[in-house]
Amino acid sequence: MTTEKATTAENATPTRTLGSTGPAVSALGLGAMGMSGAYGAADRAESIATVHAALEAGVTLFDTADFYAMGHNELLLAEALRGRDRDSYRLSVKFGMLRGPGPDFGGHDGRPEAVKNFLAYSLTRLGTDHIDIYRPARLDPDVPIEETVGAIKEMIDAGYVRHLGLSEVDAATVRRAHAVHPVADLQIEYSLISRAVEADVLPALRELGIGLTAYGVLGRGLISGHWSADRAAGPGDGRGFSPRFSDGNVEHNLTLVEAMRGIAGAKGCTVAQLAIAWVAAQGEDIVPLVGARTRERLAEALPALSVDLTADDLAEIEKAVPPGSARGDRYPAAFMSGLGVGN
Repeated sequence: MTTEKATTAENATPTRTLGSTGPAVSALGLGAMGMSGAYGAADRAESIATVHAALEAGVTLFDTADFYAMGHNELLLAEALRGRDRDSYRLSVKFGMLRGPGPDFGGHDGRPEAVKNFLAYSLTRLGTDHIDIYRPARLDPDVPIEETVGAIKEMIDAGYVRHLGLSEVDAATVRRAHAVHPVADLQIEYSLISRAVEADVLPALRELGIGLTAYGVLGRGLISGHWSADRAAGPGDGRGFSPRFSDGNVEHNLTLVEAMRGIAGAKGCTVAQLAIAWVAAQGEDIVPLVGARTRERLAEALPALSVDLTADDLAEIEKAVPPGSARGDRYPAAFMSGLGVGN
């Protein structure tokens, strides 16, 4: 994977290539989930303005899923991207998580016929004739990954999808999928407080020439430097159910943030910028995704790509936030079993 510096003011964000077969994308991507209520109410106009600001800054990778607010997020992105040159951005879309009309999830569906059905709806909602990276959100335990990937390969051959991606699976599943069709990237949670990917998955990706798009780089805001122990998650904010934000755990986890704050101050950056820069510094095969819902948060995140972390800086950060130092699982117990790796 290579990193290249853009040369124009309109496109000041550097680029990275996702693995050996994937597309070139901005070195920082925008995850749109939070714009559809995952963290409480979001302002529609501000969300669209944030997408526009990202485009103007040279961000080209936008991540969504068909089950984010039951299609709302795809429709929102379609509105924000309307009129833009389709070749100027890349859409990463997850599918396969089943929802009901309430807040509950109903499992996963990776059957080949379901893949094509989900894709047809996403193409229509997004107002596009192709999706750049299409990926099952989780492994369907009842469907061999070869069958799910085989259906995506058919859609690639037909021109509806450009690249195959995966999400939250283990190294063995990555290998099985890659044997059917080259995988461009694995999307998985990776941050200073979520490092399970380092043991087996990341080495396998590098062996196979597969990129990694890292979500949760700010721990859903926990290590952004903006969360406090007395802050309550509002209505509809999924962090109210997150073990890492629960009483007892959150206080401990925020001590890690305070340790980061001192390092960030010495580097002349914010805590959030330090956390993003740390992920980006783990390899040029990694593209961090930030879930900025406002132009203010996006403006804070973008300079993280210019934070140069030396070997001494990385050692100091490692000492301040050692692997496994966070308290609480990264998801509620009911969701942990569906992950390819742990915390």
